[in-house]
Amino acid sequence: MTDASFRFTHAVTRRPAASITRGLRAIDIGTPDLATMQGHHAAYIAALRATGATVVELPPLDAFPDSVFVEDTALCLPQGAIIMRPGAPTRLGEAAEMAPHLRALYTTVAFITGPGTIEGGDILVTGREILVGRSARTDAAGIEELRALVTPWGHTLREVHTPPGVLHFKTDCSLLDAETILSTKRLAASGCFDGYRVIHTADGEEAAANAIRFNDTVLMAGGFPATRDRLTAAGYAVTEIGNSECAKLDGGMSCLSLRFTPS
Repeated sequence: MTDASFRFTHAVTRRPAASITRGLRAIDIGTPDLATMQGHHAAYIAALRATGATVVELPPLDAFPDSVFVEDTALCLPQGAIIMRPGAPTRLGEAAEMAPHLRALYTTVAFITGPGTIEGGDILVTGREILVGRSARTDAAGIEELRALVTPWGHTLREVHTPPGVLHFKTDCSLLDAETILSTKRLAASGCFDGYRVIHTADGEEAAANAIRFNDTVLMAGGFPATRDRLTAAGYAVTEIGNSECAKLDGGMSCLSLRFTPS
């Protein structure tokens, strides 16, 4: 069992651009309010810093409305960083923008070159394996190219499936520690977490599933008290962050940062 899956020294974030109002969304439940999102984002960065992290804040990219969601652009592992190839065509340029920043922090930076696609939101790194969810944004070819890169680094990759109508695998799950997963019931019912300890989100609070464990703190979206209480009862220290605006763009806690210890 390893703590490397949730103990980190660094995080990379990107401030939301004014163009975020044009961000992609599966269902239109309203246009994000930029000022509110900026406030939530500042609270998120403060919470990361409170864990002891060095947080790299990148400037807004107005040409890329979804660029606040940096997690989709890369996979950061102890052995190196891998630049993804997003499945949404409008987001391909975001990965290229992230590459020089990770090169400044990592000795080894690899790339998914295609033709397959893969996004970081579909990748869950646990204490024993890398789970990758097939989704509308991540296809079989992208998963196999990632497998070819991480296997020489000593990682085991397992392909799983994202529930129908769910954007990313991690929309419905997150890592609480090396052996424990927070998951919606619909995802856990697939059996993909057999062998792990699973804490289910409370009924009606499925959106709470996208959280992050960063050092000794679990950062979760505010507004899900029953799920929060389940986590605190299980012994986790929880910090709640406003997420109302990112949620309008299918975004959550994990989407907003890359978390790693540089090598």
